[in-house]
Amino acid sequence: METPVFEELDPASDCDCPGCVHWRRVLPPGSRAAGPVGHPATLSHVRGLARAGRTPMALALAATAGAVLAAGQAVPAVAAAHGPALPGVPAGDEPDTPQGGKAPLHGPSGKPAAAARPGQAAKAPTTTRAEIINRAKTWIDADVPYSMSAYWKDGYRQDCSGFVSMAWGLPGNEWTGSLDSFGVRITRDQLQPGDMLLFHNPDNPEKGSHVVIFGGWTDYTHTYYVAYEQTPPHARKQSTPYAYWSNSDHYVPYRYKGLAEGAGGAEPSTPTPPATPGTATRFPGAAYFGTGANNAYVTQLGKLLVERGGARFYTTGPGPRWTSADQRATQAFQKAQGWTGADADGRPGPTTWAYLTGKKGKDIPPVAGSPGAPGTGTSHPVPAYPGRAMFRPGANNAYVTQLGKQLVKKGFGTHYTTGPGSRWGEADRRNVEAFQRAQGWRGGAADGYPGPETWRRLFS
Repeated sequence: METPVFEELDPASDCDCPGCVHWRRVLPPGSRAAGPVGHPATLSHVRGLARAGRTPMALALAATAGAVLAAGQAVPAVAAAHGPALPGVPAGDEPDTPQGGKAPLHGPSGKPAAAARPGQAAKAPTTTRAEIINRAKTWIDADVPYSMSAYWKDGYRQDCSGFVSMAWGLPGNEWTGSLDSFGVRITRDQLQPGDMLLFHNPDNPEKGSHVVIFGGWTDYTHTYYVAYEQTPPHARKQSTPYAYWSNSDHYVPYRYKGLAEGAGGAEPSTPTPPATPGTATRFPGAAYFGTGANNAYVTQLGKLLVERGGARFYTTGPGPRWTSADQRATQAFQKAQGWTGADADGRPGPTTWAYLTGKKGKDIPPVAGSPGAPGTGTSHPVPAYPGRAMFRPGANNAYVTQLGKQLVKKGFGTHYTTGPGSRWGEADRRNVEAFQRAQGWRGGAADGYPGPETWRRLFS
C-alpha cells in the first residue's frame, strides 16, 4: 500500500466535553464555523453555558451554532453533547493522531539526514528492553509536543509512529503501516516492557491509527497497563485500559525483532521464577523494576533485601508487584554501601543486583534501639522477617518451622499436637494469635498471622 500524504488537522478546542470531542472528530478540516466559535458547538452545549451564567457569550454561540445547523450541513447526530463519558475514560484520552509517512531521520538543520540506499532492506538494530523504555522516557521528561510535521532534536518525527521509531531505535521514521515489519506478532499474555500495541486502519490511516509502547501491567489482573505514547498535546506516560481507550479490539501486540534477549521470539510476559530463590545472578534489566512492574524478579529482589536487613520495610511482601517498600528497602541497602545521589535512588542497577546476589557489601543497619542495633547490648540480631506470604494457608517452607519452634520456646506452643512443622496450619495460627494477645493486641493486630513486629518480638 502506498504511504498516504496527510494534512494537518485544525487545532483542537479547549473544551473536552464528549459532545465537542465528537464534533471535532466528525467534521472535516476547514468546515468549522468561523468567528467567535472556536469549535462546532452543539445547542445543548450552548444552553449549558447559558445555565452556567455565561449569557452573552452563550447567546453568541447559540446564534452561530444555529446558523451552522440551519445551513443543512450533513453531520452525524449525537445523543447528548454533555452526557456521561465512557466509564473510566477521561475526556480527551481518545486522541486524534494524524501522522506523517515514512521518512529518514532529520538532522539539526531540519533537513533529512542521509537516506538509505534505494532497495536497501530495513534492518532492526540490536537493543534491549531497558534501552527502549529509557528512550521513551526522554521524550516524556522533555514534554515533546505532538506534531506530524516537526522533528525532535534526535531526528525523529514528533507523532505516535515517530515516537515508537525513536524508542525502538529504528534507522528512520516509520508509520503505523510499516512498523509491524520491525516486529514479531505476539499474544496479550506474552507482553513485556518495550513491546508495542499497534492499531493501523488501512482504509483510513488518519482515523484511529495509533501505536504505543507497553510499559508493564499495573496489577495482577492485567486489565490496565502503563502506556508510553506520543499524543496531543505532548508525550505522556499513563495507566491505560487494555488495549486502549478506543478501538480496543483493533490493537495488536508486537515484539521488536532486534531485542538483545533473543531473536524477537515470544518469551513469557512474566519472567520464569528461579528454581531456588536467589539463583538468578544476572541482572534482568531496569525495565523489570519500577512503577507498574509485576514479575518474579521483583519478588527475588525483595527476598534478597530481607536477607540483608530490609525486613522492616515490608508489611505484605515481598511479592511480584513493585511497591514503595521495594524502593525504600533498595535505597536503604544502597546507602548502606555509602552510595549517594543517582547511585542511591532506590532502583536496582547491575551493581546493586551483583552486591545482593553475590552476598557482597554491607547489610542494611537496624533501626537505633531495636534488637541487634549498636549500643543495645544484643549480640544475636533478630533473623530477617521473610514476609507475610510465607505464612498463609497452603504455605510449606522452612520459615513456618522456624516460627513454630520459637513459639514453643516462648511458651506459646499449646495448640500443637504433631508439630511444629513446615506446613502452615490452624495450630500455627492459633499459637501466633495467643502470642499477639499476650502483647495486649486485639482485633486485626491479633489475627494469628505474623507481621514484622510480631516476628521481631517473638525472636527478641
